[in-house]
Amino acid sequence: MRIISGKYKGKKLDGYDIQGTRPTQDRVKESLFAMIQNDLYDSAVLDLFAGSGNLGIEALSNGASLSYFVDNNIKCIGVLKRNLKGIDANTTIILNLDYQKALDYFKEHQISFDIIFLDPPYHLDCLDYILEKIIEYNLLNDEGIIVCEYEFDCFKENYVGFVLEKERKYGYKNIRIYRKEKR
Repeated sequence: MRIISGKYKGKKLDGYDIQGTRPTQDRVKESLFAMIQNDLYDSAVLDLFAGSGNLGIEALSNGASLSYFVDNNIKCIGVLKRNLKGIDANTTIILNLDYQKALDYFKEHQISFDIIFLDPPYHLDCLDYILEKIIEYNLLNDEGIIVCEYEFDCFKENYVGFVLEKERKYGYKNIRIYRKEKR
């Protein structure tokens, strides 16, 4: 696993073998970041199920100004800290929390994002719940995007204030990108 583009291009990442995680493959990541490249510059990013930090680090490499990395697995946190060596510490914040506590934390501290990556373990049926909380807690800035990686469709037809912008299938992995409508 490695960073595929930007200022950290070629940086090797540990964590492809952590039990319970399934890192985004390079070809999928390359396609994904091509779809969101115009949203990356100077963005605040949330990598909610960070694992090794693959997506959040790629975002920083391509112009994001800040990335929050959230994971509740202590092994992932250790790997993530190793993977962040050599990356400006002022651009990264690590939280060892489960996703529900993290969402509550962001609401409580009035933190919102331009890009939110949601790539939960497939056994967790939580994407619909998380999207509803992002809306309820106002965690996404106007015109911000949510990138969902999933295996099985678990979405409602519509989410108030969000527009389904893109949808792609890569073998068993699917990607949906929602954009928050401007108020």
